Amino acid sequence: MAEDAALKSSLVFLAAVVVLVGISTHSFKKMAVTYLVGVFAIAGILLPDWCFFDRDFSRWISPVTEEERESYRISTASRNPRFRIYPIRLAVYAIVYSVALYKWWKFVST
Repeated sequence: MAEDAALKSSLVFLAAVVVLVGISTHSFKKMAVTYLVGVFAIAGILLPDWCFFDRDFSRWISPVTEEERESYRISTASRNPRFRIYPIRLAVYAIVYSVALYKWWKFVST
C-alpha cells in the first residue's frame, strides 16, 4: 500500500507541474513532454523489481526463485528496501536524471 500512496502522490505532483508548465508557456507540446518525462522519471524510481536487481550482478540473467523472493521479504521486513543506497546505482540514477532534467529544462525554457 505504501508504494501505491507514493505513486499516487507522485502523479498528483506531476499533474501540478504539468499545469504550471501549461499556464506559464501556453504550449500543449511542452505540457506533453513534461508529462512524459515525469512519468518515465517516476517509473524509474517506483516500478523496478528491486528484489530482482538487489541480487548479485552475475545473477541478473537468471529468474528470481521463490526461495530468494521469500528471503528478500524476510530480510527487508524491518526496513524500507526501496531506499537502500548503492554507489553505482546512485551514480547511474544521478547521471540519467541530471541529463533528462537538463534537456527538459532547455526545451521548456525556449
